[in-house]
Amino acid sequence: QDKCDLPVVHLDTPPNLWVDYKPKADMLVLDSIFPEGIQIPQTFEGKNIIHLPTMKTHVFTTMTGAMKNAFGGLLHRKRHWTHSVIHETLVDLLAIQQEIHPGIFAVMDGTFAGDGPGPRAMRWHVKDTLVSSSDQVAIDAVSAYMMGFDPMSIEFIRLAHERGLGCADIKALNIVGEDIEKVNWHFSRAENTFASKGQKLIYWGPLKFLENALLRSPIVGWAFLASNLYHNGYWLNTYGKRRIKSALKTDWGKLFQSY
Repeated sequence: QDKCDLPVVHLDTPPNLWVDYKPKADMLVLDSIFPEGIQIPQTFEGKNIIHLPTMKTHVFTTMTGAMKNAFGGLLHRKRHWTHSVIHETLVDLLAIQQEIHPGIFAVMDGTFAGDGPGPRAMRWHVKDTLVSSSDQVAIDAVSAYMMGFDPMSIEFIRLAHERGLGCADIKALNIVGEDIEKVNWHFSRAENTFASKGQKLIYWGPLKFLENALLRSPIVGWAFLASNLYHNGYWLNTYGKRRIKSALKTDWGKLFQSY
């Protein structure tokens, strides 16, 4: 930021405002989740955007990349309400992005790539890879393919492709650089943490009837506390610190420490 003289914008801090926005595209889920109206950061409208996601797996969406990178910026405080319909949400967010941003570009960082129960309990792998595109569907499809997944088997990628928001057909893409036909990192799509198992029981399992009471009510703080205790209390101290220590011994880790 200092080197490039970039401003820091905190979306929840005045004078930055969240404003009502009515999408032109038909929404899959966001209009029903937010019946009072969809809000977006006013500062986003009319500006180009560059996403800088990382290549990693995710317990809810198999992998996460450029499309999910909008999740933290375009959704306000109730974004956790969308977890049970996360795939449809990401498609809606991409449709909104294409309406409000004149240009969208993504550079995905696969210098380290994350495998396993991401995004918070992954195993890192040095892959020395960068992927870039102005097509957010294509970049996620290519990244998923490199991880060893069929892009069309990942719901948010398939839905976005079918709705014409981008191209997920690997054979139809003009890919410059590495021949990804020969790439398969054999990443895992079936792993969970204790925390994500509990979340899935609430979002898609036998505890679904408790979702509103547990996660959409004033007592929702228990979920944030439980996640913090598990990930930052238990997991970080039993697994995470060892992985961080070994990552810092790599060339990328040494570069990070030199900043």
